[in-house]
Amino acid sequence: MLFRPLAPILLAIALPGLALAQGQVPLPGLGAGRAPLGQGQGQGQGQGQGQGKAGTAQELGAGQGLGLLDTSPDHLRRYNECMALARAEPLKALPPAEKWHQQGGGLAARHCVATAMFNAGRYAQAALQFESIARDMGRERPGLRAELWAQAGQAFVEAGAIEKAVEAQSRALELKSDDADLWLDRGISFGLQRAWPRAISDFDRALAIRRDDIEILVLRAAAWRHAGNPAKALEDAGRALKAAPGHSEALLERGFAYLARGDRASANLDFSSVLRLVPPGSSAARSAEAGLRGDIPAAPSAVERPAPAAAPNAPPAAGGKK
Repeated sequence: MLFRPLAPILLAIALPGLALAQGQVPLPGLGAGRAPLGQGQGQGQGQGQGQGKAGTAQELGAGQGLGLLDTSPDHLRRYNECMALARAEPLKALPPAEKWHQQGGGLAARHCVATAMFNAGRYAQAALQFESIARDMGRERPGLRAELWAQAGQAFVEAGAIEKAVEAQSRALELKSDDADLWLDRGISFGLQRAWPRAISDFDRALAIRRDDIEILVLRAAAWRHAGNPAKALEDAGRALKAAPGHSEALLERGFAYLARGDRASANLDFSSVLRLVPPGSSAARSAEAGLRGDIPAAPSAVERPAPAAAPNAPPAAGGKK
């Protein structure tokens, strides 16, 4: 399961030059995260690459009692400091973030509170916070609202509330249907529900936007295999390996597809290749060892929590329609 690190959305929108001057970088696509909640801890991570767009403080402003984002140096400094603490020490960050909100910190303070909640493991509360911010923005900045709905979706996934995650991700897609990462997010959630046809359909949409993206190909290969179609899984895994020979996750998925077809010899070649590529004892190594024993991994369960997301470490480029 893949997660993106949650990061300061508002600074990237309000004053991207300042964000870069402080040594932060624009966020790439889903592999490292666009408006992320945690670093990927599973198949296909780190492959999709996209570019976000930056807006202005005036475009951010608005809606339904939130008011314009204060772009004064003091406000931006406080937001930076709040987000840094929310990433490093979320429990310590919550009281001052909530106090800042009470003092009129606005959208920036609320986003920091939600970030701290997420990193403190309060995933359901964080999801509700992200939802609330997105709703309170009214019709302003659909691109930013899509990012916030996506963050809510990821927090719901961490909370094990997959149905709510799908609802939030669907709201994001209504606002930003040309974003491959959003289709990928919802496809992963459908996978957790074992709704394989729906997952495959969303991965199809993501691939239509980012053709030959290795991460998406590997995830769709896994979905095809779980759906009982190892031939299609082999096709996607092979396509990924053509673009990136020696990609360990693609090799793993091809090995399991071979195993599902009863081709133990070909599967063992792929699993042995993985063991030569990855560190001993790593998740990929354990999967390859299981494959060599003839074990095919079970489909993920909608009631099982994914691996905990890592603390955020990069700012998102909050793109979307201005």
